[in-house]
Amino acid sequence: MDSATIAKLGIIFLLLGLAATFLMYWLWGFPFDKKTRTSAAPKPLMYTHRALGYLFVIVYILIMSEMVPRMWEYQVEFPPRTVAHIVLGITIGFLLVLKISIMRFFRHFEEWMPYLGTTIMLCTVLLLGLSIPFVFQERALAQSAPGGDVYADASIERVQRLLPMAGLPEEVSIEALTMADALRDGRSVLLDNCVKCHDLKTILSKPRTPSGWYRTVTRMAEKPALFDPIFEDEQWKVTAYLIAITPDIQKSLKQLRAAEERKDALLEAVAEGEEAADEGAAGEGGEGTGEGGEGGEAVADEATVPPTAELADAQIDEAMARSTYEDTCSLCHELSDVDSSPPQSADEVDELIDRMIENDMEAEPDELRVIKWYLLKRFVEGTSK
Repeated sequence: MDSATIAKLGIIFLLLGLAATFLMYWLWGFPFDKKTRTSAAPKPLMYTHRALGYLFVIVYILIMSEMVPRMWEYQVEFPPRTVAHIVLGITIGFLLVLKISIMRFFRHFEEWMPYLGTTIMLCTVLLLGLSIPFVFQERALAQSAPGGDVYADASIERVQRLLPMAGLPEEVSIEALTMADALRDGRSVLLDNCVKCHDLKTILSKPRTPSGWYRTVTRMAEKPALFDPIFEDEQWKVTAYLIAITPDIQKSLKQLRAAEERKDALLEAVAEGEEAADEGAAGEGGEGTGEGGEGGEAVADEATVPPTAELADAQIDEAMARSTYEDTCSLCHELSDVDSSPPQSADEVDELIDRMIENDMEAEPDELRVIKWYLLKRFVEGTSK
């Protein structure tokens, strides 16, 4: 069962829950004989409410039978939204068991039924509110492609024009990857494989250039996982589909060049910072902390990004640094990705930042300087709270 089918079941789940809840409110208004535990409500409506309840349980079981196995295939640490999703799903199941038990075995608790039904409905709305909007976002992006659909001729022509910029191997057939069937396969990889480690919000929150998408896909495919790997041809297909649903950031070569120029500028700032550090180390006294020589007062010009080791004594507000780190790095991936495999040394922090720049990280040199300092303090020195 693919994610699109699960999304449809989710909508049915919501509608059944709403119908059952409001019918329950209506039925509870009829006189109730506590001695015989019978209601004066019309029998057809009582049977309808019962049928809606059974259908609700059946759809819940269908959804959970697909979602629970994914928990064993997910990344090492769940992101917060996924944790909330799991908690709400389990809560609904517990309340359903409790409600059925009361109806079958513990009728003396029957007065609790409206409260249980309302709580189940609230959890259902919250549960679907965390996931369904991003499924619709993916469809909206697909329908906003040229021609009104990803598979339209105008959209396919656009992908054929942009896909060569992704840096795929020379032997890959651009024409084959941009056929409608190949794009559908790419969508299936996105909705069935990529979401095992990232929810759609994380994937769709930041448009990327063709080369940025391909680097991101290949990097994710290389990570160790408990599920079947994403094969090379699947990586090419999902890259093509992601390019197809990516909005106007990739509409013109001028914008693509601007993105590449921003990346080159960041890499140049890092290189200049390293050169400045080397020159400082070779200067008088060999202290090498910058022109001020006073450990952190003048580590380097903020237009450059010095090596992390040179930032150890820099005077930077930690709350501001943490905010910069979270705001910048969460644009592309869950922060738990870093927490689960943190850098262990200053050199590894530098390598992490360089890799993020190569993957189209959007930041200014002074922001990179602050992020490096925060990573050093939190993961290497372990002094951050």
